[in-house]
Amino acid sequence: MSGPVEASPRRGEAFGRPGLEPRWAHGDKDGVGTAYSADTRLWFTLWRGIATEVYFPTIDHPQTRDLQLLVTDERTFFQEERRHLTPKVERLDEHALGFRVRSRDPDGRYEIDKEVIASPHLPVLLERVRFLPAPEWRSRLRLFALCAPHLEGGGAGNTARVVELSGRRLLAATKGGTALALGASVPFRRLSCGFVGQSDGWTDLSENLTLDWEFDSATDGNVALTGELELDGTREFTLALALGRGLPHATTALFQALTTPYDHARARFLEQWERACQHLRPLERHAPDGGRSYHGSYSILLGHEDKSFPGAFIASLSIPWGNARGDEERGGYHLVWTRDLVHIASGLLAAGNHEAALRALVYLATRQQPDGGFPQNFWLPGDAYWTGLQLDEVSHPILLAWRLLRAKALEAFDPYPMVLAAAGFLVRRGPVTEQDRWEEVGGYSPSTLAVQIAALFAAAEFARLRGDAGTAQFLIEYADFLEAHVDGWTVTTAGTLDPEVPRHYVRIRPAGPDDPPPTGAVNDGSVRLPNQPPDQPATFLAKEIVDAGFLELVRYGVRRADDPLLVDSLRVVDRELRVETPFGPCWRRYNHDGYGQREDGGPFAGWGQGRAWPVLTGERGHYELAAGRDARPFLAALERFATDAGFFPEQVWDEPDRPAAHLHLGRTTGSAVPLAWAHGEYLTLLRSVEDGVPFERMPELAHRYAGARRHRRRVEVWKPNHPTPRIEAGTVLRVIAPEPFRLRWTSDDWRTAEESASQPTRIGVDHVDLPLADRATSAVRFTFYWMDRGAWEGRDFSVDVGPAGA
Repeated sequence: MSGPVEASPRRGEAFGRPGLEPRWAHGDKDGVGTAYSADTRLWFTLWRGIATEVYFPTIDHPQTRDLQLLVTDERTFFQEERRHLTPKVERLDEHALGFRVRSRDPDGRYEIDKEVIASPHLPVLLERVRFLPAPEWRSRLRLFALCAPHLEGGGAGNTARVVELSGRRLLAATKGGTALALGASVPFRRLSCGFVGQSDGWTDLSENLTLDWEFDSATDGNVALTGELELDGTREFTLALALGRGLPHATTALFQALTTPYDHARARFLEQWERACQHLRPLERHAPDGGRSYHGSYSILLGHEDKSFPGAFIASLSIPWGNARGDEERGGYHLVWTRDLVHIASGLLAAGNHEAALRALVYLATRQQPDGGFPQNFWLPGDAYWTGLQLDEVSHPILLAWRLLRAKALEAFDPYPMVLAAAGFLVRRGPVTEQDRWEEVGGYSPSTLAVQIAALFAAAEFARLRGDAGTAQFLIEYADFLEAHVDGWTVTTAGTLDPEVPRHYVRIRPAGPDDPPPTGAVNDGSVRLPNQPPDQPATFLAKEIVDAGFLELVRYGVRRADDPLLVDSLRVVDRELRVETPFGPCWRRYNHDGYGQREDGGPFAGWGQGRAWPVLTGERGHYELAAGRDARPFLAALERFATDAGFFPEQVWDEPDRPAAHLHLGRTTGSAVPLAWAHGEYLTLLRSVEDGVPFERMPELAHRYAGARRHRRRVEVWKPNHPTPRIEAGTVLRVIAPEPFRLRWTSDDWRTAEESASQPTRIGVDHVDLPLADRATSAVRFTFYWMDRGAWEGRDFSVDVGPAGA
């Protein structure tokens, strides 16, 4: 027989097309896994002990909703794994991303003991199942496998059918060019295809406890595959789900995987992971839990890398609140965010893996856009998904290049073109970011400014090493310009959150990319926050919205940890955002955050209430270390926030327990689990504890900005998209534009005028420095002649000049 054929018709096409509206699985995973081999282009996830999304052939393409077991005695009860059993999920090994799931019927009638791994060389999910009925129930129980395909990223438009191949009847599904095949090491006794909620096996069994329907096909809808497993004489078998490009590919992989004894596949699977983790830096002695979270985090991060696009690490193998989202949710977190990717790569680098960090840098360099920027997030080939602009995401790749340079781990790769292009983008488009790191609001963000400053300083170091002193000096002076304004742009002097602390950093000072720079403190102005409940206000005073993003200033060395402004700002943050849990302190992102589980425990669906983020516990640990205090309590808290299988959540519940909603203080919500960024933060903090200083701190930058800052030449920058209205006398006015120009300018209201030709730079901007230090003037006025266009600007610009210190 050359390929699979449809089985002889018995009951034909299922009824009820297209079935219920598709939904994804829950986002708080018990496990995520893959084989370490690049041959296995398949990843899987677990929730409540069952397999949920399975990804193929790349890590950004989910192909299933779930795969679980159903049990009935056909007379008195029906149960499904995910709803009726209480699973205990454990790692098979401290390194491997394979799992053991023990589930017990609350009434003691049976147990299910499973091991879940990926085939070490094939796109096949393997479940080794031991079905253990109590003696008095052994002959009465029936066991079924139920699979819901969501091929090519959606539940709609799938086609299911029963096929026969090499004398065996199997279940299959197809959509477009992708196929799924489901089989086992034991035969199926009965098989059926149906539409979810109408004619599928779950609906059939739940209604009358037996499988009456045996449909051969269900075409073009939200479908489910159901098969009763023939267990005569055995209680142990292997269930296999294979994916492929076309049904022949999937069925070939399925048969090859079932031909190999499970124990052989398991041994090979564990061996691959053991080899991948054998060169770890010995950081276990600093881990409060003895190294469990260290080894687990390392493997989890490696498991989030794609195998067709080496170096492409996604944010999470999860779709947050997927149970409330359907086919319209194409992205989930299985996309690349450069910020998350760099935190992941930095964590791996901190653990001693230079090669993975370098792969990440090379991947990013090959996905950089022609203008030097990076998309907000993107699919593995580089196509943008969301289209916002976050300047920290343009900055982070430069910092990863600098860390690899410091580690002498760049090998033969030259990141300088990427570094220059990204630095040029920051100079042209900054300092106002369209979105801060929480991806919602634009303006002057302390955290984004900190990362920009560090990135420009790092880019200057690359230029210096290349002997390009002019570019290095230009970039340093632009970083100086940003650093000199951080407090003026992002600090309020009239804060009301803590009556005793009126002066503190705010989360963001709202501004558009072309607004003139502000001249006073953040005492006026409002910010509109997304994700707010429809019956509540969405606009707040900017001075009353805080987060701890200013700690990035300490992380890189822009500010001292004991800076009084930072200490006061932390007091406000702790008052507003700190949450005490049984496992340690945690922090919310910012006050009035709407991205999280709703107050009644329901899923986030357009609005909600932001909960506490464990990654912020890690960030606080870095600050405490920089302040000369013990960071290990924060490591311990992170470890305790982990799930039983060692996964760090994006968010944890921050209110008293709601048992009916399965929400407990300090435990996971329906948001993403695991969040790879949090695992990267943990590894980086562990390394920081070993080093005694934050791993990402830049000593030369700290010397410049946290030391004797008064010796620097003051340069004030004017740009068409950031036209500073005033400078102090004695300050150099640097006029920057993205193309060559000749500047006609006057310091005496056009009684006399001078012309200055712009000087090019290697980062794609031209500039003119106006020497105003020795001129008595109250304003400087200028206009542009654009060289490439051969045209005058046609309008004048003005900058007031005031006395120094005014």
